[in-house]
Amino acid sequence: QLVESGGGMVQSGGSLRLSCAASGFTFFAYAMSWVRQVPGKDSEWLAYISSGGDETHYADSVKGRFSISRDDAKNTLHLQMNSLTPEDTALYLCARVPFSRSWHDEEYDMWGQGTPVSVSS
Repeated sequence: QLVESGGGMVQSGGSLRLSCAASGFTFFAYAMSWVRQVPGKDSEWLAYISSGGDETHYADSVKGRFSISRDDAKNTLHLQMNSLTPEDTALYLCARVPFSRSWHDEEYDMWGQGTPVSVSS
């Protein structure tokens, strides 16, 4: 199970830190990603972190503003989001990357319910 938290309303230029609590599987063994959804649009992959945390990748739209990290001792994934703009308004979800899949495959076998983020101008 994946449960996101930390979303909310923030003004443009502000920051939020999202968390994703994992349970029921060996979290440390899996790579993880963050994805966001906006009604009427395709889901957008944002960030990826490998098992062990030594490899990260970011979408161009968030590179330099967002940072993905993981705490395997606490089975938790994070997304630090800085310099937020109204275009970042979306439902943010964490997703588990299946074994043998890489960040560019954008394939997932477990999703959370998501946490909403709203950025006002």
